[in-house]
This record gives sequence, C-alpha cells and structure tokens, in this order.
Amino acid sequence: MPAITGFIGLGSRVDLDSMLQKMVKCVVHEPFYKSGTYVNKELGLWIGWANIKGSFADDMPVWNEKEDIGLIFTGEDYRDAHEIGWLRDRGHRFTPGSASYLVHLYEEYGDEFLKKLNGRFSGMIIDLRQSKAVLFNDRYGLNRIYFHEKEGSFFFSSEAKSLLAILPETRQVDFNALAELFSLGCVLQNKTLYTGLALIGGGSAWTFQHGRLVRKSSYFDFRDIKRGDPLSHAAYYKMLKETWVRIIPRYFRGPERVGLSLTGGKDCRMILAWAGALPGSLPCYTFGGPYRDCYDVKIARRVAAACQQPHHVIRLDETFFRDFPRYAARTVFLTDGNMDIAGSPGLFVNSRAREIAPVRLTGNYGQEILRSYIAFKPGMFYPGVLDGDFARLMKNASLLYQEERRGDQLTFVAFKQVPWHHYARLASELSQVTLRSPYLDNEILELAYRAPIGWDYRDDMQLRLTAEGHAALGKIETDRGLLLKPVPVYSCIKNQFQEFTAKAEYAYDYGMPDALARIDHLCRMIHLERIFLGSHKYYHLRIWYRDKLASYVREMLLDPRTRQRPFLRGENISKMVNAHIRGVANYTSEINRLLTVEILCRQLIEPGGQIF
Repeated sequence: MPAITGFIGLGSRVDLDSMLQKMVKCVVHEPFYKSGTYVNKELGLWIGWANIKGSFADDMPVWNEKEDIGLIFTGEDYRDAHEIGWLRDRGHRFTPGSASYLVHLYEEYGDEFLKKLNGRFSGMIIDLRQSKAVLFNDRYGLNRIYFHEKEGSFFFSSEAKSLLAILPETRQVDFNALAELFSLGCVLQNKTLYTGLALIGGGSAWTFQHGRLVRKSSYFDFRDIKRGDPLSHAAYYKMLKETWVRIIPRYFRGPERVGLSLTGGKDCRMILAWAGALPGSLPCYTFGGPYRDCYDVKIARRVAAACQQPHHVIRLDETFFRDFPRYAARTVFLTDGNMDIAGSPGLFVNSRAREIAPVRLTGNYGQEILRSYIAFKPGMFYPGVLDGDFARLMKNASLLYQEERRGDQLTFVAFKQVPWHHYARLASELSQVTLRSPYLDNEILELAYRAPIGWDYRDDMQLRLTAEGHAALGKIETDRGLLLKPVPVYSCIKNQFQEFTAKAEYAYDYGMPDALARIDHLCRMIHLERIFLGSHKYYHLRIWYRDKLASYVREMLLDPRTRQRPFLRGENISKMVNAHIRGVANYTSEINRLLTVEILCRQLIEPGGQIF
C-alpha cells in the first residue's frame, strides 16, 4: 500500500542512506509503485515514500513556488472543484488532479490546513522557513503510522515491516496484542503486534525541529462534531440528500479510471444512482465464487444493466487455489499480520479489479456510518490449543473490548471499529487499487451524528434516496430482499428468508456447531455445501480447508516449528486440524488465526524471513 517511512534525528551513523533505502524497499510491493527519498541533514530528516504511479500522490515531494515549503503525502484528499479553484485564484500554481495543491493549502492556513483535509492519508510538511517538519495522518488513523524512539532518533513508517527490518529489538511478538488478535481479529487502542512499536493516534500532528520531537498535538477531536440535537426524519433526509448529491462528484475526479465495486446491497447502489455517469462509461464489477453465482452477482448484474453500465464478474478460480500459499503469505506480509488469511481471496480479486480500473469506488463503511453497525465481538477458541497463560490474556482482551464499547455507538464504530477492525482489509486492498468510499466523507459523518433517534427508518431512507437518483434502481430488490415499495406479506417473508440465509451462511463457515458439522459431514456425498453455499458470500474457507487446501493446512500447522510456539499446546493442534478436515467440527476461525500468526513469525520475526 502507499506508504511514508523514515527516521528523524541528528545521528552520526555512516549507514543512514542504506538504512533508509532498506526501509523504502520494504514498502514497494508492485511494479506499478513509484518510490523516492528526501534527505535534509540540517533538519535531521531522512524520509522515504512509495505511491502508485499515476495516482493522486504520484510525484513526491511537492514544493511551493519559493521551494521553502514541501510536502510528502500518501493517500487522497477529496475536495470540491471550487475550493481548488480558489487556490488558483490566489496565484498558486499546481498540477491539476494531484496532491500538489495541498502544499499551497498549508501556505494559506499553516498547521490549520489539516482541519480542512477530507480523506484518508498520512504525510509530512517540511517548512524550511521555520526549520520544522510536521508528521500527520487522517482523523480516523486509517493510514497508520508506526513509530519507535531510540537513542534520540524517531523511526516511523506506514508499515511495521520497515521498522522491523532495521530495528532487531522490535522483532518480538507482544503477547497481549496477539491475544487481542486471536480473540477479536484486531489489536485495540494504539498497540501493535510488535514489542517496542506503537501507533500514532488518528488526527495527529507531531512537530519536529532539528531532529527532535518538540510537540505532540492533535488537530481533530470527534467531540467537536457531536453538536446539535437529533434532526427530524424529514429534515435529516433533506440534509442527507443535499449532502450526498454535493459530495459524490469528489470521488470521481482524478487522472485514473474509476470503477465501481458493485454488490447486491444498498450502499454501492446509492453511489451508482447519483454518479451521473454516461451509459457505458462506468465499469462495474462484482466478486464471484467458484461454485455458482451468489446474490451479489445476480443482483449487481441487473443493477448495472438498469444503468446501462458494463458489468464484469471477477471469480475465484483454480489459479487462486493453486497459488493460495503465496496469496496467504502476501496477505499477512502486506498487513503486517493484522489481517488473517481469510483476506487472501480479496487480494486475488482486487489484483484483477485493477485491470478493469485502478480506482475502486466502493460502498464500504456505509452500514457502519449510516447505521452504526457493530462488525466484531470477542470470539472463543478451540480449548486446549492455547497455553493457559495465553488463554487468560484472551479473556483480558474480551474485557478490554467491552470497556472500549462503552459510550456512543457511532463514535465507537467510526473512530475505533473502522481503524482497528478494517485497517488491515483496507491495507490489503490499497496494495492493488486506490480505494474510495464516500461514506467516510467528513460531511457524511458529521451529519450521521444528527440522525433521528431510532434505527428502523434508515434502510427506507437509503432506498428512497437511491430511487430518487435513478428510478429503475428502486424497483430491484437488494440481497436482503429490501424494496422501496414492498408488497407487505410477500416482502416481509422474503426479507426474513434472505436475512436468515445470509446469517446462516456466515455461521456455516465460522460459527457452525459441532453437531451440525457432523450432520453436514454425513451428507457430504450429495454436496449439500455446494448447493447451499454461494448465496451471499463468494468465498468459503471452511470447505476449502477440508478439500482443496487440506494439505496446506496440515503442512503448516502440523509442522514442528508451529507446534513449538510458546503460546500454543502443540500436541492438541493435530486433534483440531484433523477434526476439521474430517468434517466433524468447524474450526475455520482458529485455523485462520493460527496460520496467520505462523506466517507472521516466519516472515517478519525469525531470521531468514522476507524482510531480511
């Protein structure tokens, strides 16, 4: 994924240049990446970056006309055209469609320019006039910045692997953080999986002068946007429509081709309804599985046709299964171990999506922001596999999660769940495509805090807004059986059935009771799973671990290296693996997590790994 990396200090080591090059090498993942460095020994700056060629932040650093203020930037800022025009009217010169205008925004507003940014990003301002540098990130902290302080030097990077490569003392797994990963699928607060590495919080602006960190500050506080009483339903809908229509054009700008990731749901359909795209000009694509068309594919095909847009189905095929070990290892490496190998299918399909359009517009985070949806909770683990002390750490992780959940639900979802739980998924996606979601727009989030009290109206509002943008889309049911003007009895029954099948499918993969697993195993000859599966999801790891990927699971988890990990009881791993492969139990989540951590140890911790 696009990254910024480097170190700040006035050290006297002679290998600083080679050390910086090594850090940059760790964040260049594809041939279509572009990278570079900036060194200012007087200020103690040794900075590197990697961005996708042709993207918003392609050519770094950018400078003002006097070349005394520079900017290194990764990510994107979404701004209305008239705001950019205002800078040009002020006499500033910059390249259209790129991040070059941001340095001039700093000229106009100083450090306050960060409050005006609207997007997902990280970067550094280099102000030669004041002999200072400011390291910053977006308000959510989605563009992560890892850091480590050592002997008067400050090391930082968008990816942990850059720091692990040059700081051997950090190549140790933090067991408290690992317990959170096993229990929750993510690491909470500003901790990381690695001893000695921490995260800069979202909305940060840390100032350095002459190689020293002189101020840690924040330019954003979510409490500043929690103002005003809830609106009435009518007033909220009016403001939602006005805001949505105004912001959507922001997400179609830029030099690269934009494609829409289209599912059977409401969120991406609402984007398409107001895109204003000419027929045939907006390529749409949907991810499909190996068995049969899921609801996403079936419904998305109809939605794209109604808008006269081309539609592509990107399928998991035998190429994916043949190369699964590589995709699994790649997923763990790209996300620094923060995403388990269940994300491997996403890495595969996004690499194909890039061939259609380098920019992927998506409805991600729609349900989180508009409906305050809680996406994760503590999970159980197969008893006896984890060391007793480590199992107790998992219980502590569950308690910490409950503590973090206290308070306003939208605040938790937007500023904790999204950066904690979704960061790794975003990092994996960004390694292949530029990802944009209008649901994280500053204006949308601020409006969400004024939503009317109650929850059952929100689906109706989205369906109504979609139909007002494109009437034909209001006549096509969603993957959950929702329709703008439903036939009361029929629609209620169908909606309940669709909801049941959606939840059942996820339970089939991840929460299937052992008794049901045994029944399913007895029916294996008629392939019930292949008849049932494929309704809502395009990937099904539970089944793959029983057949297509069974040998890979055995090879990795029954290896003596794995069974000797200090947090595991190796003698019980084989029981768990064999029970799953025989089909008499479901340990998909456990297998995902164990494989992920094992790959992490081999790639990023142990000598001979990929970073060395």
